[in-house]
Amino acid sequence: MSTPPAPPPPDPLQLFEHLADAVYLIDPETSRIVWCNRAGWTDLGLQRDDVLQHSVLSLQADVHNLPQWAQIAEAVRAVPRYRFIGHHRHRDGHQVPVEVLTTRLHHQGREYFLSVARDIGPRLLQETAAAQPEQRLWFALNEASDGLWDWDIAAGRAFFSPQMKRMLGFGPDELPPEPAAWTGRLHPDDAAAVRAALDEHLDGRQPRYEAEFRVRHRSGSYLWVHDRGLVCSRDAAGRPTRMLGMLQDISARKALEDQLRAQAALDALTGLPNRREGMRWLQAQHGLCRRLGRPLALVFIDIDHFKAVNDGHGHLVGDHVLQQVARLLQRTVRASDLVCRWGGEEFLLVAPDTALPAAGRLADKLRRAVRQAPADDAPPVSISLGVAASHDGEDLAALIARADAALYRAKADGRDRVALDGGDAAGAPPG
Repeated sequence: MSTPPAPPPPDPLQLFEHLADAVYLIDPETSRIVWCNRAGWTDLGLQRDDVLQHSVLSLQADVHNLPQWAQIAEAVRAVPRYRFIGHHRHRDGHQVPVEVLTTRLHHQGREYFLSVARDIGPRLLQETAAAQPEQRLWFALNEASDGLWDWDIAAGRAFFSPQMKRMLGFGPDELPPEPAAWTGRLHPDDAAAVRAALDEHLDGRQPRYEAEFRVRHRSGSYLWVHDRGLVCSRDAAGRPTRMLGMLQDISARKALEDQLRAQAALDALTGLPNRREGMRWLQAQHGLCRRLGRPLALVFIDIDHFKAVNDGHGHLVGDHVLQQVARLLQRTVRASDLVCRWGGEEFLLVAPDTALPAAGRLADKLRRAVRQAPADDAPPVSISLGVAASHDGEDLAALIARADAALYRAKADGRDRVALDGGDAAGAPPG
């Protein structure tokens, strides 16, 4: 009796549909996903067509831009199997921890990457539950921080945790185990201070090492980190032999601090620097111009009859007038100048390296810009301006007082004009 023929093997693509792990076919140049199996889209709460509109950059939270992807692509080409630990973005907003194994292949003359992504969330929970107390503590510290490092000072070697490598945009098998792999990524402006803080602890002058600084991500951008560590062993002569440390990514906090500083320096209504920021800049420019022996001009600017605008049209229209004048002033001044809101309807222009005649011409240019502004929802207005320029070694308060006096002379002489310190009002309206 003859043996019946074996059934034909299933279509390989159909086999992929039954895999529990997500499989993605990727264009190496753009990181675009050109094909995925069922798990590839169901694991993310998406439909297949949704995934095919995405790329590694949009689905992988730990790959930030094309320069980083280009480096990863080179790493994939250099090894038989490239491993990366990161987080896929789920449709509902949470992130799925994944281990991704990627290989390179060619089909019909084109290069592709084949990536198999496994959700390692359940595995991490099991490993934590099964770990010994010391291992559990290490795991907890690693997950609670953005990275751990262990520096064998005597051997000149360093261990970087997978979390730390992921924070920098690398796979767990990348970055050589040597201190230079870390120190070489420090921002040049921060490296000396970090080294000084580290040396103070290594020499026993500080009980622990702690520093905030910038470190270069694989993408080329810089992260702000809070780094702290402790020498945990010394030799018989008291020389440090081993040091442990923990890193935290504080980039979000630093960005918020920068935003708050910027907001604190700006006038909320006009968007111009406020009086405090203007005074800070004025003091710095005054000191610089005095040292270099260069002139510094001040121009006080006041919106004419502004109270009548508020009384006749309301404060919302008055606010609109302030915003419109602020925009005109900002557009008209030079890049080297600074215009700030001094208070109420008054502005101050600081013009470094500018003598009185040039400052007078600039002031009249501002006057004409406001006078000739096209009509919109706000009534037309004019401005009065008082100009003064510094004398050699003059006190800043005296310079401010002279510019302020010139402004009041321009207003007393009829408004809509420029008054130069020590001279007659100029730039009067026609007629």
